Amino acid sequence: MNDLTRHATWREIKSQPAIWREWGATLPVADLREWVTATGVSEVWFCGAGTSAYIGDILAAGLEGAAGPRFRSVPTTDIVARPHAYLRGVPKLVVSFGRSGNSAESIGLLDALDALAPGWPRLNITCNATSALATRPDAKVITLPEATHDQGFAMTSSFSTMLLTAAAIFDAGLPASQTARRFATLADTLQTCLPHFAAHAATTRLPQRAVFIGSGPLAFAAREAALKVMELAAGKIPALWDSTLGFRHGPKSFTLGETDLWLFRSLDPHTRAYDDDLLAELRSQFPHSIVTAPEILLPFGDLWSAPLYVALAQVLAVIWSDSLGLAVDDPFAGQGTLTRVVSGVRLYPVTP
Repeated sequence: MNDLTRHATWREIKSQPAIWREWGATLPVADLREWVTATGVSEVWFCGAGTSAYIGDILAAGLEGAAGPRFRSVPTTDIVARPHAYLRGVPKLVVSFGRSGNSAESIGLLDALDALAPGWPRLNITCNATSALATRPDAKVITLPEATHDQGFAMTSSFSTMLLTAAAIFDAGLPASQTARRFATLADTLQTCLPHFAAHAATTRLPQRAVFIGSGPLAFAAREAALKVMELAAGKIPALWDSTLGFRHGPKSFTLGETDLWLFRSLDPHTRAYDDDLLAELRSQFPHSIVTAPEILLPFGDLWSAPLYVALAQVLAVIWSDSLGLAVDDPFAGQGTLTRVVSGVRLYPVTP
């Protein structure tokens, strides 16, 4: 395996355990929960674009059925395109995620809120202290450590740390006093897993196609995993994601030739039974595919396991990108089609 430390993306993946450990020790969860309660809302929206939207998907699925406010994932790309369809009715708490905090959609959501829902409470979680999300007025702001402001094309430490920050705030099953311990346990687990992930990635073949599957929050972790592969392979490895029970309903047709699959199995025994059935089926039906079911044992539930499973895909994606001879930190260099901060979006004024 080539020396990967020359890639910022690789260093950012490897930095996650230290970031989580230090951040968890300082995150004022009790104060943040008190602020959320004081808003008086009955519904919380998780908003972002791309990977930042997938954070919301994972959270909403992982918090489904919990006591307290209803949780929804509402991408900024949806709201900015159709603001009048969303920004109406009783106030919701709008939680915005953004690595740069300056994407057109992040700014467009702020503008739309100003125009249509100025009284709605806002919580902005960003990795960039000088961004619009961090500096625009009328919002509660959480600025993550500078180390999370990934310089590589793909979101890695920014994704996981924003996800864990919001999970700590909104998962009532985590006592606020246990935040530091929870983050330290996650950090220790990932630190142990990373060498195994790298060994797996170094010995597995370069697939023609890749599929990532899971249930609940792990389905949306699979979505982020597939995106990481497509981004860092610059589209040279098509990747698909789906839910365990959804995969049979047509998307399984994607499995051709040397298509390899990763199944993120749930910790919930009922859900895991469906995962195991699909695992056996895939291994039986697709003898030319390699079907991997990584085992990450955490007692905290699938929401908290999600960033660890995604870290596996991050490692796979970097190693495959490097083996393809791509610029890992800028896979689309010279093409002008995709950039680290999305460009080319024209915002249109929102009128009440």
